[in-house]
Amino acid sequence: MIKRFNRYEIKYSVPVSSFRHLKPDIERFLGRDKHGGASGFYSIASLYFDTPDLACYTNKLDGLLFRRKLRIRVYPDRKDDTAFVEIKQRVNRTVQKRRLAMKLKDAYAMCSGSQRFKLSDADDQEVADEVYYLVTSLRLRPKNIIAYTRQAFEGHVVDPGLRLTFDTLVRTRHADFDLEVPHRTQIAFPAHLSIMEVKANERVPHWLTSLLARHQCNLTRVSKYCHGIATIANRNMSQRTILPGSTNSPPRD
Repeated sequence: MIKRFNRYEIKYSVPVSSFRHLKPDIERFLGRDKHGGASGFYSIASLYFDTPDLACYTNKLDGLLFRRKLRIRVYPDRKDDTAFVEIKQRVNRTVQKRRLAMKLKDAYAMCSGSQRFKLSDADDQEVADEVYYLVTSLRLRPKNIIAYTRQAFEGHVVDPGLRLTFDTLVRTRHADFDLEVPHRTQIAFPAHLSIMEVKANERVPHWLTSLLARHQCNLTRVSKYCHGIATIANRNMSQRTILPGSTNSPPRD
């Protein structure tokens, strides 16, 4: 299992209806991710942590060249309780990810900051210490769960390290943060669109850039976590009842 990634990630917004035209061209060069099984699809759910004032959210919106976020990721289709504690970090155009595999209950404990974990592997210990530092110094707390369906393709001999992922039915919830129990969610990204991510170790091959241009795929700045936070905020605003003269009336300019 790869524990560390250092690569470029480029995102596109693609109509779901266009995927059937893209797929044959993609499969000429890339194979299906083995985790997709016979259907090619699998589920992902991630619990994101943020500061009390949502600094991770605002750092993304502001486009800071250096930013980090902490999450717990699970794959609900897999028949075990393995979870991944991940620190995802962007430095300029490069995305770095460090991850630890463990039981879900241990992932919750690690990200609560209630105890310092002692691990046998020195590299893993470094990540565990960083998680503890981030949680305790920034007062990180669970803020949002993002779930979606993914279909992925990957290079082998010709383009090793190249990955192409399509994420659809992006959903969110801001309460009931237990990843092991299904809860009601709401759509956090237009259902007719797919978020396509190109992930490359060094460069995007020419055949792929040509393919994306031919199919008119549009570059986009999109964060599933930010869409989740915004969706919940918009819902809460729409549910507020504002009565004339009441204490919950909005302030006047």
